[in-house]
Amino acid sequence: MKLNGNGAGKEKRHRVVSLFSGCGGLDLGFTGGFSVFGRKYDRLPFDIVWANDLNPAACATYRKNLSDHIHCGDIWEALDEMPKRADVVIGGFPCQDVSINGLRRGINGHRSGLYKAMIEAVARIRPKVFVAENVKGLLIGNNEALRRVLSDFTALGYSVSYKLYLAADYDIPQMRQRIFIVGTAPRVKGFTPPAPICSETPSLYTKAWMTSKEAIGDLERKPEDESINHVWSRAERSPEQGNRQIKADRPADTMRAECHGNIQFHYKLDRRISMREAARFQSFPDDFIFAAKLRETERQVGNAVPPVLGWHIAKAVSESLQ
Repeated sequence: MKLNGNGAGKEKRHRVVSLFSGCGGLDLGFTGGFSVFGRKYDRLPFDIVWANDLNPAACATYRKNLSDHIHCGDIWEALDEMPKRADVVIGGFPCQDVSINGLRRGINGHRSGLYKAMIEAVARIRPKVFVAENVKGLLIGNNEALRRVLSDFTALGYSVSYKLYLAADYDIPQMRQRIFIVGTAPRVKGFTPPAPICSETPSLYTKAWMTSKEAIGDLERKPEDESINHVWSRAERSPEQGNRQIKADRPADTMRAECHGNIQFHYKLDRRISMREAARFQSFPDDFIFAAKLRETERQVGNAVPPVLGWHIAKAVSESLQ
């Protein structure tokens, strides 16, 4: 499903620089032009012109599915290689130090402190819009980490807002909660968050959440197939999260990056969910193939931004840029 940067017609295209790109979930969302769960997500007016990630395996998956424009290596060393100009900067800076499941070192932790690289990238490129994704943990406690991040972005002259999104509200079969921080430059229309299209209780404006069974039911009888990442961990049951089982009539629990023995069990079958099933819960199309073995694929899937959620954010960004 490799994408190219050529737009159709005379629609104005926007150049995008992607940081902490991982396997490309957010980048796929911004480019659009994919289908999942029988729904088509149209091509959007964005062209990723440069991307970066530290993980070689994630970069391999990115190249396989998106483009060769990803630069693999340390972000601080890569900053000088970035384009001098872009309309949008996007990225999900590492979040382990503020994650609920992490060590809670805070914004000054070794990993989460990398948000400063995104600050530096925005300062150099001066995009019209930037989009930063992170975990709900930024809202925990006294919000010192969130205030610090917002303050540093605002100091660059951007109008900055943030919102906590629930993936299930956007037709994604997963109870994943993530913060998106969006900044708009002066003279750029303010960002309006995309409205939810699903809810636990359907209404005039929303339909019901997609359930786990709706998302992966067709894979129940499919044998293991490494070529499509339909493989699963044989790790034995372990306490707490290691015993968690998804429910057929509900969206799945959050896909985690460091899971292995903690990845959820299937709602019906006597096994943990497969990597293709996990990718479905993240809203990756079936032709998006992870170029890695089981453990590394778990990491890539769990770290990714759900492409469908990225698409809704990107569509709202395109409206700000009109």
